[in-house]
Amino acid sequence: MDINYSPGLHKLLTLRVENSAKLTSLQGFESVTTTIIDKYDLEKVGFSSHVFDNGSFTAAVCLKESHICIHTWPEFSQLTIDIYLCNYLRDNSHKVKRLAADYIAYFEAGVLNDFEINR
Repeated sequence: MDINYSPGLHKLLTLRVENSAKLTSLQGFESVTTTIIDKYDLEKVGFSSHVFDNGSFTAAVCLKESHICIHTWPEFSQLTIDIYLCNYLRDNSHKVKRLAADYIAYFEAGVLNDFEINR
């Protein structure tokens, strides 16, 4: 057993998003996520979502490498996103940071909170 093994980087973000249309577009999130998954050669193994009465949504993308989860609050111009990729075959920490940057760019967001947990 390698005692230097690091299970991966877990990034937790709270973002401020002025464009409420993006906070109520599950379809837009699904589309950009498909692009991001392909861009970083990740493998989606499942997807679950729910749209609330006000159009906000929650979604979980299960990846072979772990997950991406999002919750939106258009009434507060915010979202939270949770990105975790495990390091079983290689260090994916750089991918986690790039995925986060891609979502920040897509949502044209300001970062309110940015936590990184090295697992």
